[in-house]
Amino acid sequence: MRGADRVVAEDGIWHGGDLATARALFPKAPEQWVDLSTGINPIPYPLPALPLSLWTRLPGADDEAVLIAAARVAYRVPAQADIVAAPGTQILIELLPRLAPAGPVAILGPTYAEHGHAWRKAGYVVTETVLPAEAAATIVVVNPNNPDGRVLSRAELAELAADCRARGGLLVIDEAFADFTPEASIIPELPPSAIVLRSFGKTYGLAGLRLGFAIGAPDLMARLKAALGPWSVAGPALHVGAQALTDADWLAETGKERARDAARLDALLAPHGRIVGGTALFRLLETPAAAALFARLGRHGIYVRRFQNAPDRLRFGLPGDEADWSRLRAALTLDALEASSSA
Repeated sequence: MRGADRVVAEDGIWHGGDLATARALFPKAPEQWVDLSTGINPIPYPLPALPLSLWTRLPGADDEAVLIAAARVAYRVPAQADIVAAPGTQILIELLPRLAPAGPVAILGPTYAEHGHAWRKAGYVVTETVLPAEAAATIVVVNPNNPDGRVLSRAELAELAADCRARGGLLVIDEAFADFTPEASIIPELPPSAIVLRSFGKTYGLAGLRLGFAIGAPDLMARLKAALGPWSVAGPALHVGAQALTDADWLAETGKERARDAARLDALLAPHGRIVGGTALFRLLETPAAAALFARLGRHGIYVRRFQNAPDRLRFGLPGDEADWSRLRAALTLDALEASSSA
C-alpha cells in the first residue's frame, strides 16, 4: 500500500475520484467500485439532446452570451460585476495569481489544497490559517468549506474584502458548494475587491463537462478572459450549462433530495465516529479508526476520501442509488460486527 500512496501523493495532493489509485490500493476489491471520494452530485442533471453542430463548429460568441445570461440570473450577479466562463474552476484557480499584487497570501484552512498549490507555484508566500493573517494582502476562503462545510457569514466576508482592499489585495471566495445554500453567497452584494468562483459540475453531477465561472469587477474579469483565450469553453458545455442554469425547479428539488440523502448518510455513519461537518453533497467523519475504516471499505470496493494532514478524518460522498446504499451499509455493518467480535 505504501507504494500506491507514493503515486497518489506524487504532486503533494491527494484527490478524490482516482479509481486507478483505488484499484492499486485494493487489487482484490470487487468491481464495480462505489466511488464516494468526491463531492459530486451522484444523480446528474438529465442531458438534453445535443445538435450535431455543437460538435462540428467552434463555439460562438452568441452561445457564450446565452450561458453568461443564464449564469447571471442563477447566481444573482449584480449589474456592476462581470462573469467569465471557463473549462472548469481548476483553470481559474491556476490563473488567479496573475491578478493579485505581490505579497503574502492567507488561506483559511484546512481546505481544498489546490488553492495553496496554485499560489505557491506562482511564487507567493502562502500561510494556511484558521483566522486570516493581518499581513496578508490576498485571502482565499472556500465557502462553504471543503471538507468540513464551515460557512462564513456575508458580514464576515465583507469585512475580509475591506481588509484586502485596504492592503491593495484580493479576497478570493470559492463557492463551489454554495448552490444548495444560496443564502451563504456574497455574490448579490459583491465587494469590488472580491472574486467569486462557482463550479457547475459538482451540483449538476456533470464534472466531465468541465464548466466553471469567475465573478468579479469588470477589469479583473477582462484580464481573466484574456488569459483564457478564445473558445475556452466547448460548445456542448455552453449549451448544457445554459439549459441547466435556467432550470430552477430541478435545482430546488435536487437540493431537497440531497439534503435528505445527507441526513441518511449521517445516520449510517454516526455509530462509527463523529460527524464534524459537510454539505448536502458530502459528510466528514472523525474517528480514531479512520485508517482501518478506509481499508475495510476499500476491500469492499467502496472508495472514500482520506487526508494526509488529518488521518483521523474521512469524507464520504453520497451513494447514487439503492444498490450503492446497500453496499455501504453492509460494509459498515460488517466492520462494526468484526470490531465487536475482536473486542
